[in-house]
Amino acid sequence: MKRQVFKVLAKTNKLILPSFTKKGLDISKASKFQLAIIGWRAFITLKSLN
Repeated sequence: MKRQVFKVLAKTNKLILPSFTKKGLDISKASKFQLAIIGWRAFITLKSLN
């Protein structure tokens, strides 16, 4: 059940949050907010795969 919640969150993130890799964002020049979004997306993606 917990994994299903993370899968739904991952799909929601994909639809709502911006993809910085498609925009060619340089991580060293990213703002704190952009880094938080990147971290959130990575966390949810890893949890949905495990």
